[in-house]
Amino acid sequence: MSADPNCIFCKIVAGQIPAQKVFEDDEVLVFKDIQPWAPVHLLLIPKRHIVSMVDVTPAEQALMGKLMVLAPKLMAEAGVTNGFRQVINTGIDGGQEVFHLHMHAVGGPRPWAKA
Repeated sequence: MSADPNCIFCKIVAGQIPAQKVFEDDEVLVFKDIQPWAPVHLLLIPKRHIVSMVDVTPAEQALMGKLMVLAPKLMAEAGVTNGFRQVINTGIDGGQEVFHLHMHAVGGPRPWAKA
């Protein structure tokens, strides 16, 4: 498995930085975001270092499908029943802040909705 020694998410995968894990298997780690946008805010990451969606190849098709299927399951387990967002920011102009591919799954009351 490839890793970037300077990547915060790779350090979380390696156990060098603690995280509130929600799910883990051989390919994927899911943990709670430390700066949540909503009551439930999970980060789904591949354990293997992939910089962004630009770097995804057909070899990662099953992995990406796994992330897409896993998010609704975990949101339901977290009690999110009225909808959620799945967001992947890509590159600087796409709002990506950590350059290790990750999907945000964000649910619960919508703090971004106007009153």
